[in-house]
Amino acid sequence: MKQSQQYFATLNHDYLQVHRTKEELFWQNYMGTGDQTVSERFSAAESAYKRFIADPSRLAQLREHIASVEAEADSEAKQALLAGLRGWYRFFDCNAIEDPKAQAMLDDIIQAESALYSKRKQHRLTHINSKAERVYASLGELLTNQANNENEAYRRSSQIALRDLEQWLLHNGFPELIALRNRFARQLGYRNYFDYKVNKTEQMTPEQLFVILDRFEEQTREANVRSLNELAAREGSAALLPWNIRFASAGDVTRQLDPYFPFAESLRRWIDSFKRLHIGFNGAEMQLDLLVRTGKYENGFMHAPVPAFVDQGTWIPAVINFTSLAKPDQVGSGASGINTLFHEGGHAAHFANIRQNAPCFSQEFPPTSMAYAETQSMFCDSLLEDADWLKRYAKNDRGEAVPDELIEQSIAARQPMRAFNERHILLIPYFEWQLYQWPEEKCTPEAITALARDVETHILGVAGSPRPTLAVPHLLSLESACSYQGYLLAMMAVEQTRAFFLKRDGYLTDNPAIGPDLAKHYWSPGNSVSHDQTLRSLTGEGFNPDYLAQACNQTVESAWQQARQVIADAASREQPDADFDLDVHITVIDGKRILADNAEGDEAMCQDFADFVAQTYLGK
Repeated sequence: MKQSQQYFATLNHDYLQVHRTKEELFWQNYMGTGDQTVSERFSAAESAYKRFIADPSRLAQLREHIASVEAEADSEAKQALLAGLRGWYRFFDCNAIEDPKAQAMLDDIIQAESALYSKRKQHRLTHINSKAERVYASLGELLTNQANNENEAYRRSSQIALRDLEQWLLHNGFPELIALRNRFARQLGYRNYFDYKVNKTEQMTPEQLFVILDRFEEQTREANVRSLNELAAREGSAALLPWNIRFASAGDVTRQLDPYFPFAESLRRWIDSFKRLHIGFNGAEMQLDLLVRTGKYENGFMHAPVPAFVDQGTWIPAVINFTSLAKPDQVGSGASGINTLFHEGGHAAHFANIRQNAPCFSQEFPPTSMAYAETQSMFCDSLLEDADWLKRYAKNDRGEAVPDELIEQSIAARQPMRAFNERHILLIPYFEWQLYQWPEEKCTPEAITALARDVETHILGVAGSPRPTLAVPHLLSLESACSYQGYLLAMMAVEQTRAFFLKRDGYLTDNPAIGPDLAKHYWSPGNSVSHDQTLRSLTGEGFNPDYLAQACNQTVESAWQQARQVIADAASREQPDADFDLDVHITVIDGKRILADNAEGDEAMCQDFADFVAQTYLGK
């Protein structure tokens, strides 16, 4: 068994080295902080990582070691080693590529993606902001302006920029990427890349996936049509235009809520809320890059250069990076900024709390299910819309809590669009499944654009999405392409999880049982068990999508009655002190510049960050 233990330990460390090298260059490349060679070096490191995880010889080696260890006398050490070796076998079985032609194709895909991303960083988008200025804008700024700007022409300028981005991508390499991915998947015996990816990431066929998605689409179709008809009757038919629908349904409420979500306080509110939930990070090192910046990747994410694991009895804490794209002087930035902190912070808590004996269990790629990973982050950000969280945390600069009337207005604006918003996630899998089935010669810019508009009309019920399908960054990356359905599967699991805690404990906000329960049932196993098994472990039932459909179909009146009860219950429940030890070292940065850290305490970090935002963006 000694030889197998040595093999296992070496494999853990070899993986850690190639993973960390790739992730550190990924961060530099995507944050725009590296030198002129970083894109090329990252591409080489990613290719090295892909070759490592796709090495087919590992499977034969692991089979031999597993058989050898199985023949040993039973002991705790034997069972632990077997669990680790089998974890690595599942990992390589998901990723190994035995066909040299397919491996060469994979290298071609990585090079093509890298070239497209490098060109995309140089392609700048513009729109008209609330000051009537035509300015450069990130994807986040375009979407925020479209949702909150009071001037329709200015909102439309953001939609035009998003549509222009679609066309730029279609004429600068996206169709070629589709062809490369499909050739790669077919070489491995799959029908297309979507077929390959769904089987790998969610352990199901596309047909099995669409049984779930079609069921949800059917269950929420009537609620979506009803809400759109009500919006058009109230605001006029122009409200359903892509650049108007977000503003017409929530723009005024978003603006009224804005004073209660100052971005400067977002870090403190996230920290205090997680403390009261008893969500810890097991000694992790975390780096947060939170502000919008030219050359920075235009989507929030969390990656862990060092996956957490127990290395021969020694705890190796996670090293984690996550990012958002806040523009603190823009209306809505505070709400979107804290949403990213809760979402990416939920990812960070998950991956910092996986306590297995190999890093293969605690990395975010297959066999880790995207739906499983997103369940953790989406559960955390779901708390932000709860009435009791709003009353306790969302306060203006005078310390006043959100009035009940504004919460009611928020529900009246948000609940009718709940089905629309969740169906919005459906756009990408329905679009990608059709697109990847097309022959290469059909994949012209004109045909792909028409497909995107057709799917948007079918799923959303309006003539175009407020976030055009091809402007979603996930389509461009090998890891995230054909995986977007994971967000909807995760939302289904989130509602199931919320229902469990509410039934058992009666409340969610500041519930100190949540952190330990999530750590025990959802986080600690990592990908050693399935998503369904984690749900059964906590809630006692397998994956059930009906909870989400019920939440989408709820009336405004019913949702407000529930919120009133939640507020009353919270008022009778004393808020605990935010004194739980998060057990994490946090550094807040902007590119290469350090803005704050918690070396002298969380409160000092939060105050330093608040002061920086106030002085830099708000003139205070």
